Amino acid sequence: MIAIVDYGIGNLHSVSKALQRLGKEVEITQNREVLQKAEAIVLPGVGSFGEAMENMEKNGLVEAVREAHVEGKPILGICLGLQLFFERSQESPRKKGLAFIPGEVRKLPPTSKIPHIGWNRVYFKKQSATIEGIPQGRFFYFANSFYAVPEDESCIVGICNYNVVIPAMVNVDHLFGVQFHPEKSARWGMKFLENWVKSLSS
Repeated sequence: MIAIVDYGIGNLHSVSKALQRLGKEVEITQNREVLQKAEAIVLPGVGSFGEAMENMEKNGLVEAVREAHVEGKPILGICLGLQLFFERSQESPRKKGLAFIPGEVRKLPPTSKIPHIGWNRVYFKKQSATIEGIPQGRFFYFANSFYAVPEDESCIVGICNYNVVIPAMVNVDHLFGVQFHPEKSARWGMKFLENWVKSLSS
């Protein structure tokens, strides 16, 4: 079973349906015991960094997600979920992130149209099982006003250009994050999710 964390603001049901189409049992939850039993966890996209962290703290989910991380359980972060992997965000300076990956989340520069909404090409910087069968430069759907800046760029799998280079895909061990929305990215988004699901049993 894959647990999708419900922090009160995320885009839950489209992610759930996409994973169910791939044959996975999925549970949307605010229950830490469900997270403990799950084979993998998804932190979905959409919403505010500070509000998401605050809602997870209220339900004891921050500790549960951190425990899963220590155990090496696969965790997928989508859009906001990716940003929560980092230590801090300019969106909510007083609220700490999960701090799985050193770095911060920054506001897109004023030279860009904000929010960044629409289709952008993603280019891969290194190999990963989750991008198998996806050619370079394919379009994925983005909806974000902030972007992650890791201290160590070796974790970046794919990038897109939006008047600034945005880390579109990051990977550190069992953590995988995407700034785009795979559940809204048609063929290649589903291919990414299919690859991630396959990686759970490898």
